[in-house]
Amino acid sequence: MSNKVALVTGSSRGVGKAIALELAKEGYDLVINYARSKKAALETAEEIEKLGRKAFVVRANVGDVEKIRGMFEAIKEEYGRLDVFISNAASGVLRPVMELEESHWDWTMNINSKALLFCAQEAAKLMDKGGKIVSISSLGSIRYLENYTTVGVSKAAVEALTRYLSVELSKMDIVVNAVSGGAIDTEALKHFPNREQLLEDARQNTPAGRMVEIEDIVKTVKFLVSDDAFMIRGQTIIVDGGRSLLV
Repeated sequence: MSNKVALVTGSSRGVGKAIALELAKEGYDLVINYARSKKAALETAEEIEKLGRKAFVVRANVGDVEKIRGMFEAIKEEYGRLDVFISNAASGVLRPVMELEESHWDWTMNINSKALLFCAQEAAKLMDKGGKIVSISSLGSIRYLENYTTVGVSKAAVEALTRYLSVELSKMDIVVNAVSGGAIDTEALKHFPNREQLLEDARQNTPAGRMVEIEDIVKTVKFLVSDDAFMIRGQTIIVDGGRSLLV
């Protein structure tokens, strides 16, 4: 019960998995959350256990508030506490504005935005001795990206929520921030119809000389959940190698 505990939503693959593994290396026991990929979630858990840490796998669609509450009840029963919550799970419908339907909007906003609010509420209840919350955003929150309307707007909401949560949860000694990454060549990017264009742009036009890698996001999250970031509150840290500066 003395070990620190971290929940990473959508941690069966990609950025979420990489963050979970890094937190395990830092001494955290993990809650691995997934919605569909049980096999991948169990594989992630196995990797964490090989690092000498405990991994608790929970299936929950974070776009559903009842599923969120059920997940946190399970975490309370398993660990009795939570120290770090990483809101990473994301989804979205990639279509032009005139092709969007109400169901596309609701699906994306629920998983990307509503989830942060209601997960943060439940996480705070388990952070008796304070804690850290970090949400994952993207440049589409402040820049136009083709076919990205629902996701971009949902991530803008995430960044606004980050500011409000930061102020109101500070009295509970909970530090809240967000990380916004540039284009990363992950499995999620394969769903973008303009994937190759995005990757080529990142390769050619990033001042840092290379595109963003998963490890860049992981290192930033690692810093934000450390005590060194205590005075950083309600901020969205952009990790894009300077690409957004050229727009």
